[in-house]
Amino acid sequence: MDTMPPELTLLHADELMLVLDKPSGLLAVPGRGEDKQDCLSARVQARWPDALIVHRLDMATSGLMVMARGIEAQRALSRAFEQRQVHKRYQALVCGHLPAPASADGWSSINLPLAVDWLNRPYSVVCWQTGKPSLTRWRCLEDTSPPQNPSASPDITTRVEMEPMTGRTHQLRVHMMAIGHPIVGDPLYASPQQQGLSDRLCLHATELSLPHPQSGKRVSFSSPCPF
Repeated sequence: MDTMPPELTLLHADELMLVLDKPSGLLAVPGRGEDKQDCLSARVQARWPDALIVHRLDMATSGLMVMARGIEAQRALSRAFEQRQVHKRYQALVCGHLPAPASADGWSSINLPLAVDWLNRPYSVVCWQTGKPSLTRWRCLEDTSPPQNPSASPDITTRVEMEPMTGRTHQLRVHMMAIGHPIVGDPLYASPQQQGLSDRLCLHATELSLPHPQSGKRVSFSSPCPF
């Protein structure tokens, strides 16, 4: 009888691919130390021993993750990521009033180079000297009319949808912080007051679309935002 590993939601399973909904607070892959061995990949491999990692989500981020079944499927899916054939969208609550972009389609872009801050890991930073090109598209998902008295409402937030066009470490989190609107509950890039607005990082991978590793046909998955 098939049983699911604890605290995992399976959205799709076939001979070559698994799609799961990772909860916030669970590592995607094992970390350093015995206390960091429980993770999504270990739980999945306990049920499907041939499951292999293709991409990751931050521990604090929830939402859609795909895993390959077998090395050939892993190569095919990894190639799809490298060739930017994978479409991902996220939802987030960001701090403050974020005006909607003035563009005709409602989308705007953040184009800031990012680099890992090796002296202060796990942080990443905007760095024009050594950073890698990093591009994020975003749009508002709610009424963004400015509050009458912003200074009296420190808990004002804006719901946004984001598309990472590149895949840098903490890209969405650093880009939103860089434009003055860190993600609510972010333990790394938000102020203590902004962290206190939620008991979790308010970032969720809601949509995933990619070519199937066998047929090449595009398949799409969605996960409702939990906050």
